[in-house]
Amino acid sequence: MDIVCLDLEGVLVPEIWIAFSEATGIPELKKTTRDEPDYDKLMHYRLNILKEHHLGLVEIQKTIAGIDPLPGAKAFLDELRTLTQVVIISDTFTEFAKPLMEKLGWPTLFCNRLKVGADGEITGYQMRVKDSKLTTVKALQSAGFQTIAAGDSYNDLGMIRAGKAGFLFRSTEQIIKDNPDLPAFETFDEFLAAIKGVLD
Repeated sequence: MDIVCLDLEGVLVPEIWIAFSEATGIPELKKTTRDEPDYDKLMHYRLNILKEHHLGLVEIQKTIAGIDPLPGAKAFLDELRTLTQVVIISDTFTEFAKPLMEKLGWPTLFCNRLKVGADGEITGYQMRVKDSKLTTVKALQSAGFQTIAAGDSYNDLGMIRAGKAGFLFRSTEQIIKDNPDLPAFETFDEFLAAIKGVLD
């Protein structure tokens, strides 16, 4: 039995931190896992910037409330879910993702949690498991699923390469260049056709 494992940001919705960077005018917050492969290093970098500018969860959630899925993402996801099981595996946080999941029709999401102080300051974060994307894919495989995975960033490569098939979607030129064996797509129509081609 197949299960499709998708990254969230950059694949189905815009990058939250880029949107927040644009909303606040803080260019340093544009850095994502497309730029920094070490997620722990990236999050500590982000939290330090938030602290420096006295920004917390409430401000980020206000930005997220105005974010819509990428054009065509919901239709793609709706059709894909009629064909096979789908799970979104993301390094984002429950506190960020809920309004986006509503706009996508409440797909299954595995993500992480933030540690938030009484004043709304984000003091840290709790990952579900180490290497959450790859670990989750391996767990699904141990439960009898064949995984098909896709994403756009460095932290997606493990789960993309671990399964029966894997794809890059709207990735960077550098990641595509560094992984020439991975099929890379830019449109949801091409992407859906590629997934259909490897489904049992």
